[in-house]
Amino acid sequence: MKFSISAVKKPLQTKTDALVVFVPEGRGASGLNDADALDNLIAQLAVDGDFKAKPGSVLSLHRPTAVAARRLLLVGLAAKPELRDWKKALQAAAQMLKTLPVKQAHLLSVNGLDTLAELTPTVFSEVFYRFDTTRNVEDTDTPALEAVQLCAVGGDAVPASAKAALQQAESVAIGVRLTRELANLPANYCTPTYLAEMAKKMAKFHGLDCKVLGRPEMEKLGMGSFLAVAQGSVQPPKFIVLEYRGAGKKDAPHVLVGKGVTFDTGGISLKPGAEMDEMKFDMSGAASVLGAFEAIARIKPKINVVGLIAATENMPDGGAIKPGDVVTSMSGQTIEILNTDAEGRLILCDALTYAARYKPQSVVDIATLTGACVIALGKVNSGLFTADDALANALLEAGRATLDPCWRMPLETDYADALKSNFADVANIGGRPAGAITAACFLWRFAKDYRWAHLDIAGTAWNSGANKGATGRPVPLLVSYLLSQAQ
Repeated sequence: MKFSISAVKKPLQTKTDALVVFVPEGRGASGLNDADALDNLIAQLAVDGDFKAKPGSVLSLHRPTAVAARRLLLVGLAAKPELRDWKKALQAAAQMLKTLPVKQAHLLSVNGLDTLAELTPTVFSEVFYRFDTTRNVEDTDTPALEAVQLCAVGGDAVPASAKAALQQAESVAIGVRLTRELANLPANYCTPTYLAEMAKKMAKFHGLDCKVLGRPEMEKLGMGSFLAVAQGSVQPPKFIVLEYRGAGKKDAPHVLVGKGVTFDTGGISLKPGAEMDEMKFDMSGAASVLGAFEAIARIKPKINVVGLIAATENMPDGGAIKPGDVVTSMSGQTIEILNTDAEGRLILCDALTYAARYKPQSVVDIATLTGACVIALGKVNSGLFTADDALANALLEAGRATLDPCWRMPLETDYADALKSNFADVANIGGRPAGAITAACFLWRFAKDYRWAHLDIAGTAWNSGANKGATGRPVPLLVSYLLSQAQ
């Protein structure tokens, strides 16, 4: 889908398949040069009870006399809309357009052009997204809409701020789509090797640096914790390193670390069979790193970014790790594996140790780490863990600005006592109480040399049930955070 923006003096005379007009609650379309007829129509529809400008309400009219468009969509909006109100209105418009035989649509609002530019690509891409890679889909199932144009009303030129917002939003939407595509792939398609090849293709296309470490290279580095998880699978593990350079060579980078367990059976600590198919989403952290890089490579901010992806399967064959095994991490710390289903932290700890070599400005790891975080925060907020207040505030603000929220959880040394072991430096689990926090405390041990935050996206990376599928979160949050650091 193509998105554009243009200045329009008389938008109601625009010839298009569909003109979408956002109508604030309690007001008409006043403010347009040619709105009298439309205001009268809106007023009459309200009297007749066919349309009231309530937030999220929508009405489609075919060939109305007030406009030149073949269809007019009236979309209700809050009287003083905030970001969430605009998103709700855009979702309503997109859902309606998805059902109509229209190839192009023009979006019109007297106020809020920058907000429309900021939200439209993401919202429309989300509503119109469909995973077709492993499906045979009839052409009749394909929505007709191909192009969306925003109308800048009343001027001779489009404001530079709106242009910039639209271009940036398109880049983020492309990154979100990539993340969803990768996470939705079944595990027999999306293996660690597949992720590595995707990273290489992205690097070649955008001019990024990419290297992929295999088992021999990881053994030389001493990544014993990561390799312990991989030893139960016939799929070779991959450690993927991506680098985007938009600033000076001496500028320390920001590092994103993604958990890439392309399928998680739980290992010897086998998961229940119900909904185990959703464990293909356990590489969503890795997918979000690739999605963020896709967006950043298109936006080209003045910042250096490194992406580290630890990719493996967690399988229960005869060579798999067992509860009670002790392994040595890249940091030299030994780990007693009490539960092989707490594998994400075992691969991330070595990736976090590797990150220290960059002397980074910040490190953010992203992982579908704990079911405990789902219980604590549900599907609304990702869990945020960090001991750095400034870093926490920057990530929280990025989440608010993109409607991709996170919630700061406690991170205190007292919680780490649950990870004590009689046989190693640390155990990989701390029991049921505060499970998301103790998991973060485990990672914290390996991230003491730099500013670090952990995002637990177990509740937000995908939806279950009838709408099962990846969400693409937290790509918008990550990109917003990185852009704020570039500024």
